[in-house]
Amino acid sequence: MRSAPFLLALCLSGLGCEGSLPPPRSERGVLLVGNSRGHNVVRLDEETGAFLGDFIPSGSGGLVAPEALVFGPDGFLYVSSGDTLEDSAVLRYDGKTGLFVGTFASGNGMLRPRGLLFGPDGLLYVSSFRSDQILRFNARTGAFVDVFATGNGQPGGLNGPSALALGPDGRLYVSTEGSVAVNGEPSFPPGLPSQVLRYDLRTRESSVFVEQPEPSPAGAGDVRLLGLVFGPDCVTAIGACDLFVSDVAQDIRRYDLETGALEATLSANDSGTVPTTNNLGGLVIGTQRRLYTVGFDSTPDSSAPGTVLRFDARTNAPLPSEGNAGALFVPPDPRLVRPVGITFTLLPD
Repeated sequence: MRSAPFLLALCLSGLGCEGSLPPPRSERGVLLVGNSRGHNVVRLDEETGAFLGDFIPSGSGGLVAPEALVFGPDGFLYVSSGDTLEDSAVLRYDGKTGLFVGTFASGNGMLRPRGLLFGPDGLLYVSSFRSDQILRFNARTGAFVDVFATGNGQPGGLNGPSALALGPDGRLYVSTEGSVAVNGEPSFPPGLPSQVLRYDLRTRESSVFVEQPEPSPAGAGDVRLLGLVFGPDCVTAIGACDLFVSDVAQDIRRYDLETGALEATLSANDSGTVPTTNNLGGLVIGTQRRLYTVGFDSTPDSSAPGTVLRFDARTNAPLPSEGNAGALFVPPDPRLVRPVGITFTLLPD
C-alpha cells in the first residue's frame, strides 16, 4: 500500500501525478541542476538537454554550494546552501521564476546541508553532513524543532548523512557516506561502511536497508552512496517498487524495496577510462519514466565540468541524446560546474 504522503511527495517532485506522460503542450519538462562550485542552479530541457539559462543566478540570496533541490508543498523551491556554521542554511526561491524569497531555516548546528525532505508530519528534515545529524524544522515557519538523529561512528549509524527520501512505507531513507565529523570536517575511518538507513518517523528507530556494496569495477576501489530516488512503479498501488541509489565513486544500483535485494547495476562511466575519472551526484525521475543523474570530472586540478546521464527507469537501458553513446544525455560542459543536486519540474513553455 502506497502512503498518501509518499504519493504527494512524488507529485511535488514532478513524478507522482503524471510521471509516465509527456508534459502538456503549454509546459515543458525542465531539469534543475545545482552547481556546487558555480553556486547557481541552471535549467536544462528534459527532451533535448539544451541549456535554458540560469534558474537561480550565482550567489542569489547568498547561495553557496547547492547540493539539494526540493519543491515544497507551497510550490517554492528549497535549496541547501553553505559549508560553514555561519552560512549553512535552507534558502527558498520562487518555484516558477527562481527569484529569491528568503532564508527559510538555518543555525542549530546545521553544517553543510546535503539532503532536504518535507515529511508527512509537517516538518522539514535536513541532513547536516558535517555534524552527522538530521535536523527538523517546522515546514510552514522554518522554526527549529529538534535533532531527529545523530551519528555514532559505528556501522549502522548516521555517519555522513546525505540524501533523504520518503518511502511508500512511510519511512525515511537516508544515504550515508561512512564519514565521521571531526571539528566540522568529515573524516573517513577505515572500515566504516557507506550504507542506506531507514527510520521510523514516529519512533526514530533505524535499521540498515542497504549494506555497503562491493566497489564498482570501473571505480577507484571506494564506495560513497549518495543519491536516492524511488522508481516509477512506486506510484501505483500494484507493481514492484525499487530504490535507485547513486554511488559518488561510480554506478547506480537498484534495490527491491520489499526484500532489499540488489536487482541491477547501471553503469554510469561516461569517461571511458578504468578507473573512471567521473563522480556521480543526485538522482531524479522525469517524465516518461526516465531516470537522470549528474556527474563531474574528478581529476585533480580539473575545473570539474559536468554531465547529465539518462536511463529508462523501467528497463535500466541507457538513453543517450543524439550523437552520444552510453547514457550520455548532456556531454561535459563548463556551464555545469561540479553539479551534485538535480530535480525535475514543469515550467511554462
